[in-house]
Amino acid sequence: MAARIIWSPEAADDLEHIADFIARDSPRYARQVATDVLEAVERAAVFPGAGRVVPELNDPAIREVLVYSYRILYRTSVDAIHIGAIVHGARDLTRALRGRSV
Repeated sequence: MAARIIWSPEAADDLEHIADFIARDSPRYARQVATDVLEAVERAAVFPGAGRVVPELNDPAIREVLVYSYRILYRTSVDAIHIGAIVHGARDLTRALRGRSV
């Protein structure tokens, strides 16, 4: 059974900003990236332990899945996954998460 998916407002904003940025050049590709991110989140809800532990954070409850160049960070709990951030892989994760909880 799939865990409940809880999006942080910041993670939802991350996805919106990513899609808006890509849509400047290709609305079609922006829709595809957003769809692929949402599908990856749904898979993570079914298999929450399948994502890798985020190396920079070294907390077994915080995991990530990769979609294209983006890292989708989520925290696992007993009955839910909490989507905390979507960060481009080229960004310094510590700086990208400053002031945010995952």
